[in-house]
Amino acid sequence: MKKVGMRILRGGCFVAGSAPVAARAADMKIDAADTAFMIVATALVLLMTLPGLALFYSGMVRKKNVLATMAQSLAATAIVSILWMMCAYSLTFSGGGAYIGSMSRVFLAGVGMDTISPFAPTIPEMLFMAYQMTFAVITCALVGGAVADRLKFSSFCLFCVLWLFIVYVPSAHWVWGGGFLGAMGVIDFAGGTVVHINAGVAGLVAALTLGARQGYGKENMSPFDLSLAVVGAGLLWVGWFGFNGGSALGAGSRAVFAIVATHLAACAGAVVWSALEWIQRGKPSVLGLVSGAVAGLGTITPASGFVLPWQGMLIGAMAGALCYWCCTVLKQKLRYDDSLDVFGVHGVGGIFGTLMAGVFATAALSVGPDTPNGVAGLLEGNPAQLGLQAIAVVVTIAWCVVGTWVSLKIASLACGLRVEDQDEREGLDLALHGESIQA
Repeated sequence: MKKVGMRILRGGCFVAGSAPVAARAADMKIDAADTAFMIVATALVLLMTLPGLALFYSGMVRKKNVLATMAQSLAATAIVSILWMMCAYSLTFSGGGAYIGSMSRVFLAGVGMDTISPFAPTIPEMLFMAYQMTFAVITCALVGGAVADRLKFSSFCLFCVLWLFIVYVPSAHWVWGGGFLGAMGVIDFAGGTVVHINAGVAGLVAALTLGARQGYGKENMSPFDLSLAVVGAGLLWVGWFGFNGGSALGAGSRAVFAIVATHLAACAGAVVWSALEWIQRGKPSVLGLVSGAVAGLGTITPASGFVLPWQGMLIGAMAGALCYWCCTVLKQKLRYDDSLDVFGVHGVGGIFGTLMAGVFATAALSVGPDTPNGVAGLLEGNPAQLGLQAIAVVVTIAWCVVGTWVSLKIASLACGLRVEDQDEREGLDLALHGESIQA
């Protein structure tokens, strides 16, 4: 059979050229080791949202909003998981459309015990569906951090529904599901565009739309309990091994390289952020350590399966410096109230990491049956790859800005976005949920 253009984006993820992909998938069998590895990876990525992100975010808000912040992560998990099974998975990973998938897998129709996806030909398709579900879950949950302390719970729930289909599903299909960005040759190993740019840009749009919190810049808005944030960051850090390592979609050397690069990037991000804070403020804060680690983790994500460990460490170090500047200097200059720095960490990190994948991509790590020469970046003599990455960044940002604005507008018309002033002063825990953390 004659092969047509095809590239590996995520381990065994083949795009562009549906007939050869289908033929290759038909020749593959479910591998027990890959399946076991991906079950663990799926659990680790879910752990990132529950309880990882819930603890990380809630530890950084004021006491009166801790439960409301946790509720957002819980709600995103429940809502997005159901919608993913119903039709979001089908629209993302079935069909060969350039812009959107098909309805062939609605309610998981046709997914049986031995069914495999052409995008993950050595594990059950049901497992591939569940793994991708956890990515959609945490992406929606991340957005809520930018508007913590002031967004209605009902609006957040409706936003998750709308934003999942308007923004996340199309962009995931474009990059990972056989869409036009993947066919062009864009590389995104685990979600620099799909997860981090989308979440960060959406968070910025939401923060600008809702406006600043009452007393922002005037009142003390110190975190309630940084110990919760540290525990949450630790769970995110460990869970990221499933996030990035699992994106190899099998138990092999590429997954190991991705995990090591991920860990070193987190370490470097934490060290650099903390060092800069130490130099400028005289003391290294605990919040700075965990923020730097998360910045490194988010930034290495798109490049993790394409770069060597030392390159991952370098990317993480640069991320620590860049995200620190964005969260301290740029944020103050532009005067926007991104409550938990979703844009400064995830948005900026995702943009930078996606570009760095085009710079540092090492061909030897992505050599496969359909990419005999691998995917090389700028440093290996392929400047075109950096150009492709830049196109992906621009397209993702543009679509996310429009899609997020539309989602927020519909939610605003349906139930309003921001809580009443009195409710914001009282705290969202009591105002929205009738509960509070006792002293």
